[in-house]
Formats: sequence, C-alpha cells, structure tokens
Amino acid sequence: MTAPLEIRFPEFVWIWNRLNDQGTPAHHLRIARWLGHAWRRGETRLLLMCFRGAGKSTVVGLYCAWLLANRPDLRLLVLSAEQSLATRMVRTVRQIIRRHPFCRHLHPRHGGEWAADRFTVNRPGSVREPSMLARGIGANITGSRADVVICDDVEVPGNSDTAEKRAELRKRLAEIEYILVPGGTLLFIGTPHTPDTIYRTESKPGEPPAYLAGFRKLVIPLLDAEGHSAWPDRFDDAKIAELRRRVGPRSFAAQMQLEPQPPEDARLDPADLMPYDDELTLHMANAGLRLLLGERTLVSASAFWDPAFGMPGAGDRSVFAAVFTDDEERYHLHRVAYLTHDPEGGADAATQLCRQVVRLAGELHLPSLTVENNGLGRFLPGLLRAEMAKARVPCAVVERASTRSKAERILAALEPLLAARRLWAHRSVFATPLIAEMREWRPTGSKGAHDDGLDAVAGAILNERVRIGRIAPAARREDWRHPAGGFTARQDFKP
Repeated sequence: MTAPLEIRFPEFVWIWNRLNDQGTPAHHLRIARWLGHAWRRGETRLLLMCFRGAGKSTVVGLYCAWLLANRPDLRLLVLSAEQSLATRMVRTVRQIIRRHPFCRHLHPRHGGEWAADRFTVNRPGSVREPSMLARGIGANITGSRADVVICDDVEVPGNSDTAEKRAELRKRLAEIEYILVPGGTLLFIGTPHTPDTIYRTESKPGEPPAYLAGFRKLVIPLLDAEGHSAWPDRFDDAKIAELRRRVGPRSFAAQMQLEPQPPEDARLDPADLMPYDDELTLHMANAGLRLLLGERTLVSASAFWDPAFGMPGAGDRSVFAAVFTDDEERYHLHRVAYLTHDPEGGADAATQLCRQVVRLAGELHLPSLTVENNGLGRFLPGLLRAEMAKARVPCAVVERASTRSKAERILAALEPLLAARRLWAHRSVFATPLIAEMREWRPTGSKGAHDDGLDAVAGAILNERVRIGRIAPAARREDWRHPAGGFTARQDFKP
C-alpha cells in the first residue's frame, strides 16, 4: 500500500503551521514522526492516546490530507461517537487540501463530490466510495469499503458508562473488519473514559482480553514521570493546578494522565466538607436588595428536588437540596431536607410534599427550583407551580429528566469540589442522613445503603445555576434578585 513519498509527514505539518503563522508543539512533531514512521513500515494497527486538549485530531486531520496527497486513490472513513464529530474531521481535511501547497493536485477538476461529510479528490480511475467519508458509530456502514479507517473519539462518557453500553460499542466497532480492505490501516485516537476502556492493548491476569491487543501505541500524558508538561505553552504549572482543582483528581488522572481510576475506589469523605454557621440575610444597598451569607455576597443559586412518595421510613426518600455560590466561586450547601408526609394529614402525599418545598423555596429566597420528573415526579411540576402561586412565592419550577447514571452524577458533582475543599456545608446539613450516605456510598452500590440525598445534592450542583440579579422582577417587594428601586411617572399630560 505504501509508495515513495515526496515529503515526509513532519515536514508536511510544519509547512501547514508556517502557512497559518503557528508554531508546531513538540508533542505534535512526536505524533507526526510516529504516524509517518508507521506508514512507511506498513504498520496497520495503531492507537494514539493523548491528553484532552492536545490537538491530536488536528494532527490526524493533517495526516489524512498527507495520505491523500501521496495516494489520491485511497478511501478514508472517519468514525466518531457522533456524526458531527466525524464531520468536523472531514471538514478540517477538506480545508487543508484547499490551502496546503502540496495538495494542489488533489483539487477536483470538474466539480464532483465536495460536501461537509464527504468529498472526492482528483484521482485516477473510477471508484464508488468518496475519498473521505464521515460517519457516526451508530450509523449503518454496511457495504462501504475503506483503505484507512480512523476511529476518532469513538469512546465517550455517553456510550461507555455501563457494561451494556460498552458491549454495544464493541459490537458496533466489530463491523470495521468487514469494511476495511485486506492490508488496510486502522487507527484509533482518543482518551479513555473508563477503566474497561476499548483503548487497552494489554490485559492483567484474570482480566478479559484487551480490545486492541497487538496494536502499536503512542501514549502522551500531560505530565511525564518527572512532572514536566507536554505542552508548557498552553498548560503551565498554574493552569495545570487550576485544572486539577476544578475537575478533581480522578477526572484529571483519566483525561489528562490517561489513567482511568476504578470506580469502586472512589470515596466521599464528609471530613472534606467545610462547615459554616452563617444564615441568609437580605441586605438593602444602593437602592437594591442583596442576599448575603454572613458577610459574603451570593451571586447564584440552584435547588433540586428528587421526589419520592414512599411511606415515612420506608422506600426511596424524597430529598430537597439548595446550593448557593458566592463571588469567589465557593459552593455553599445551605439546606438538605428529607421530606416526609403524614398519612393522616388530610391532604394527599403529593400536596403535602409540594407545600414543604414551597415553604423552603420561600425561606431561602430561591429564584428557581429544578424537579426531577422521572417516574413519579412526572406530574409534580404542575402541582408545585400551583402551590407556589397560591403561596405567592416567586420561584420558577424547571423540569428535568436525568440521563446519566446516578453514580456518575454523584461523582461528577461532588468529587472535584470535595478534593479542592470548595464545598461548604451549613451546620444543619451535618445533622441530616446525608453524612451517613457519604460514608457508606460506593459507586458500584452497597446493599442497604441510601443515596437519595447525594443524588439531590448532585442535581443542585450540576444543574445550571441562576445568576442573582438577572431574574425578571417578581411581585414580592423583598425580591433580592433585582434592584428594588423605582420611580413614579406623570400621567396627566395634556395633548
């Protein structure tokens, strides 16, 4: 399949970057040398893993253009988790072919296919398939043929967070063997999102066979063994420290160091919560109302209700959680309430629970509240809005369905904040079952353990925070979310 080359791939990359007044990072040159060497040696099973934001797809796009520049008869297929991702790669390659001086001979002579998700270059003979085609991993590719298949980020959190999804992903990737011509090249590029990643090339004793066993690989983490950054111009020590603080140690290890951690090792330590005693107060200043927590000005709020209608002390628990953030981006878990209803209380269970939530929304001056509407919560938002209006509480009710697994939501929300010591909790929170839930929680589940409170807190943290001061004026005079000033206009003008 190989042929004498007029220009080596690293030089091809360097010329493109000079054309665009850009430098060529050291790790890009390393990737270029690795890919060019593999092509010259006829190595056809390749795996490239780089840290997030490394620009690996950019280099691989140049690689596709370089391949076509030297072999215009090649057929390239790009597969990604989503069609849009694959199309972006094809669009990038098309742009390179338009402008790179070593690709001028590829410009179509008489029109031809030149779409966003596929194009055909000037090539000898008549071939049914386009020169390059983009497809999502879920698309039907039966009947296609390709000399080079590039799997660009086919593993993402959405298709790898459960064993069933990972099995389905492997099943779809197996179709590649029927698409790739004998002797064709298969290149995987991506970042692992789970310990059971498809990007494993080796297996430990007792583990199932690695999916990419036998593949030649290049792995470039952000930090090497000595702690030096692979791209210091973009990721210096300060930016790395800030990134680690924001995403948490587990996510940083997986996405930047390419070492996904087993989920069963994750723990939520209540000792990492920062306690406080301050209460919310409304403060008049500059003809407006501000919501203060002690002396801190709060800038946004988010509240979440995970409803359940089990009998008191039995079944799932109905939990409300409210989180505020201040002007220094610190999260304050100000209230966690485990709601129950009285079977002898007169009103039905749903109404009793909604009235408790309305009372909390009013006490906390909440601008909005998100209700999980999966299952039993499907009809609650309408009832809750009616109770809000009846009590004259100016709080919007937002409906939202959860699509991620519960363990993934809890880890994504709590782990980074706890690791960075940026999650503060009101003293009242320490008297709730939430603390026991944190101690007993395991991502893989624990018999008899509850996680309803953790799920509600995660929902409050992950849902979009409503910025204070940008909410439409409400009817209540003490509304802290907008300036309280006003003026009187004359209406007795004479015509």
